[in-house]
Amino acid sequence: MTRASWTLLSMSLVVAAVVGGKAIYAQDRSTLRVPNGLAFSEFKGFEDWPTISISQSGDLIEVILGNPAMMAASRAGLPAKGKQFPDNAKMAKIHWTAKKSAEAPAPTLVPGELHDVDFMVKDSKRFADSGGWGYAQFTYDAATKTFTPLGADAKCGFACHTIVADKDYVFTSYAQR
Repeated sequence: MTRASWTLLSMSLVVAAVVGGKAIYAQDRSTLRVPNGLAFSEFKGFEDWPTISISQSGDLIEVILGNPAMMAASRAGLPAKGKQFPDNAKMAKIHWTAKKSAEAPAPTLVPGELHDVDFMVKDSKRFADSGGWGYAQFTYDAATKTFTPLGADAKCGFACHTIVADKDYVFTSYAQR
């Protein structure tokens, strides 16, 4: 195979789809990170984590997911009695704009367009100056199907979370099943 053929093959592998004559490229999430902060790749597989809870804030519907360490701690009732979440506990919060279901017989709000994804990870050494937690937020652009990091470092969510310092900086409690 010639060098030109390899280049063409490489370029075609990058292109995810062609829509309306414009090439749409798949975003490489493995290189996406908040400047001086958390990387999207640190939360690989978050889409399949179990649900800790759900919430709604304004016109956004949110699901809060936890990795196995976070789920075990949450099910055990942490934070409680001075015990905090263990290192490597991770959370992901996915936000969608709410929309009315076209099929449900009663007025029902369901997830619409993806809005953003937030992450938290407990690492008491790495994030000692932010309550032991690192934070990241990635906004989603539906037109380009890409995420953009917000904030300048892994402390981007810390200021908001200080109001729940007595709950180890976590707003979400495990929802009863």
